[in-house]
Amino acid sequence: MIEQLATNAKVNLIYVETILKIIGIAYIAEFAAQITKDAGQGSIASKIELGGKILILATAIPILTVMIETIIQLIPG
Repeated sequence: MIEQLATNAKVNLIYVETILKIIGIAYIAEFAAQITKDAGQGSIASKIELGGKILILATAIPILTVMIETIIQLIPG
């Protein structure tokens, strides 16, 4: 269904897949952090959250690169 929506909207499927991966990483990291907080391990929870943020940033690099290239092309000169 999502693939069909992306095709109809003329969006590259690589971007949709990347966004879905990012959403999955965010949910898993948040779930793991909440479990460790409930277990009384707040410091481990903060490390899990940091790891999730780093993974999200690393996964989003291709999208960020395309956005920056597009902005540079829009700037005259």
